[in-house]
Amino acid sequence: MPKPSAHRSGQLWLQLTLAFVGVALAAVFAALLIFSATLGNDFNKLDRAQDELLTHSVALAAGTAYRRHHWVQQDLDPVIALVRDNGAGIAIKTPTGRLVRESPGFSVIATEGRTLTQHIMVRHHWVGLATLAFGRGQIVRLINQFVTERWNARVASMILAVLIAVLVALPLSRLISAPVNRLIWSARARAAGSKDARVGDVRGFGKFQELAHAFDEMADAKEEQDQLRRNLVADVAHELRTPIAVLQAGHEAMLDGLTEPTPDQLASLRDEVMRLARMVDDLQRLASAEAAAVQLTLIRHDLAAVVSTASASLFDSFEATGVRLSERLSNVEVMCDPLRMHEVVVNLLTNALKFTPAGGQVIVETEQAGDRGVLRVTDTGIGIPPDELPHVAERFYRGQRSSEVAGSGIGLTIVAELVRAHFGILSITSQPGHGTAVSVMLPLAPSTDHLLAQRHTRPPPGSRRRHVGIISNTCKE
Repeated sequence: MPKPSAHRSGQLWLQLTLAFVGVALAAVFAALLIFSATLGNDFNKLDRAQDELLTHSVALAAGTAYRRHHWVQQDLDPVIALVRDNGAGIAIKTPTGRLVRESPGFSVIATEGRTLTQHIMVRHHWVGLATLAFGRGQIVRLINQFVTERWNARVASMILAVLIAVLVALPLSRLISAPVNRLIWSARARAAGSKDARVGDVRGFGKFQELAHAFDEMADAKEEQDQLRRNLVADVAHELRTPIAVLQAGHEAMLDGLTEPTPDQLASLRDEVMRLARMVDDLQRLASAEAAAVQLTLIRHDLAAVVSTASASLFDSFEATGVRLSERLSNVEVMCDPLRMHEVVVNLLTNALKFTPAGGQVIVETEQAGDRGVLRVTDTGIGIPPDELPHVAERFYRGQRSSEVAGSGIGLTIVAELVRAHFGILSITSQPGHGTAVSVMLPLAPSTDHLLAQRHTRPPPGSRRRHVGIISNTCKE
């Protein structure tokens, strides 16, 4: 088989790696934006708080320069120096608005920045106003320095994020791309006609491995279904060829005058017509059984009553062939479609009758085993060879020892389909020369308390789904 394209694999690996890098860069950039906005807001709050504290401190210090109802200019020098050291300006005025003292450049600083005004109080008396103008103070310089260095931090962070993303993306992208590419290749190979294309064992995450295994199981199931369809066509053609050939030869012989249309000759042709009719009827019943899953009406019913009715309808057939039919029935209520289960019982009893010689015995019994009701048909017939036992439920399968027995070979196929539709389990055991036992296990009908609980409790979505199984046929030693 051709291998997956390395070019396509490289494309997916590169796309995943770039996606990881893009996500990492976006995350870093978003984090930096949030950090910058938060830190800038904190700086602004800190700057304003410092300005308010400085204004309050300057107002208290200026109050010490007010003596005997007038300002002492030389006592204001330390206040002016303090304000200038902080990159601000100050103007002190009297309550009437007369200027007492102003620091150099106050007007320029007040124009460029913001101003704060504080009352100057001396012994609870208002003696003046201190107006501070703030420009490029220490906090402002720190903010500006942070702004200038922020881009360097961003670049370094992004480079580090890219390195981390690449280191993480390299192994992860390969673990993702490898099974995905195998799945794509297998799907396209099967679409192109390569029936042997399978994903196989792949390295990757657990879910990808499960997906690969599920794909291979689906491919195997489809191959098996295709083979069954081909076998069905071949089997139908084979089964129809013989009666059609006999009818054609008989009619041509009579038309050509080689044989006379005697009652025996016409009866022989009629037998072939009836054989064709039985085949068509069997095919129709098989199709109906395969569609039973959507047609069944499951109700609470006594399995013993179904078996009793079915065996009574075949009592004359058993009497005519000299085979004794015994019943061992115990009442057990199961969920079933009575009409379909009647068909199951009839098929099992008829099949047992065909392969049980005169003087033999067929036993049909019902019982409860755990949470299931059991229907068992046991005969003392010729049995089934071990190599044929796994195939007896396949369409049109007829063993070597059944060549002299009439039938189309789909009786057990119909039984298997109907048991599957009933959410049941079919088990067949046999020992050549000692007979065969066929068991059908069906779910028991829920108890009355369980039904009452269901009326008050709504099941979650999907909880009504049940397990369906058919046990692999085994041979008794």
